[in-house]
Amino acid sequence: MSVSSSTTIVTTSDRRITAFREIPSPSIIRSELPLTSRRALAVQRDRDEIAAILAGTDDRLLVVVGPCSVHDPIAALDYARRLAALTAEYADRLKIVMRVYFEKPRTTVGWKGLINDPGMDGSFDVERGLRTARSLLLDVIDLGLPVGCEFLEPTSPQYIADAVAWGAIGARTTESQVHRQLASGLSMPVGFKNGTDGTVQVAVDGVRAAAAQHVFFGIDDFGHGALVESAGNPDCHVILRGGTPGPNHDDASVLAAVAALDEAGLTGRVMVDCSHANSGKDHVRQAAVAGEVAASIRARRAAGRAGVISGVMLESFLEAGAQDVDARPLVYGKSVTDKCMSWDTTTEVLADLARC
Repeated sequence: MSVSSSTTIVTTSDRRITAFREIPSPSIIRSELPLTSRRALAVQRDRDEIAAILAGTDDRLLVVVGPCSVHDPIAALDYARRLAALTAEYADRLKIVMRVYFEKPRTTVGWKGLINDPGMDGSFDVERGLRTARSLLLDVIDLGLPVGCEFLEPTSPQYIADAVAWGAIGARTTESQVHRQLASGLSMPVGFKNGTDGTVQVAVDGVRAAAAQHVFFGIDDFGHGALVESAGNPDCHVILRGGTPGPNHDDASVLAAVAALDEAGLTGRVMVDCSHANSGKDHVRQAAVAGEVAASIRARRAAGRAGVISGVMLESFLEAGAQDVDARPLVYGKSVTDKCMSWDTTTEVLADLARC
């Protein structure tokens, strides 16, 4: 008796992937929208000045200010023009960096930012998003403003990081090995936020890890998979943003964070995020928090003590508050994510910080 057999082909890969879509390589996008020599010199100068402030060799205050996340490049550029004028006015006291965030981390689901979904319609035209983001960065640089970005996707920096003067690793990713490795290879100073639960040690550990050499998976300029070898980033720092227990911008919390940095052999200076849990995501309270931080800095300087707060972060846009991302029509210059201070309030806060 003969026994027949058949071969069943079982596919075990990509069973939950619905599509692969090719996008241009970083080298193509960057060649279409080049960082000219003049722009590159400006970016490097800004990076050096920011690093000096974080190290305590430049006594100006670093201020990262701008929308929670950019959804309208026209309104963002309008904001940038206004901010550029104040940057020149306060240049001897403040180093102002415009917050130009394109990637929005979500607790559950929602709009993930301009790069991921520039049309805000679920079309996920990432190719358009990358070009739009890079074009806006170059426009902001041309106004004389350094730009700051949060890095979320581990490959997106290849498309835009050459134009960024300061970077951030968010509270949800600060404990991620992938993001610590990424920061170790980035060419600009990078801030690590404390965890959403308020734990500062994870940010301190992030700074230590990013200062070390790493070998990790990534892509090269041509979009090919590659092993990336980093030299380590010595210009990383901690950002205090509060957490589940409440704010951590008070003197006791700041000094506790500085002590943790000192114990780890790191520079004992921090940035304070006046938004998020430090203000309960209340844009009105955010201005008050900034005032409290400014008063603390002034008191330390008046007492002749070395400053331990090297910078502050502010969420600000043209209009106060926030609107639903699905609202139509959208209010011009109003955030679609976290609530932001209005432009008028921002000018008052910056004037107060300039008196530090």
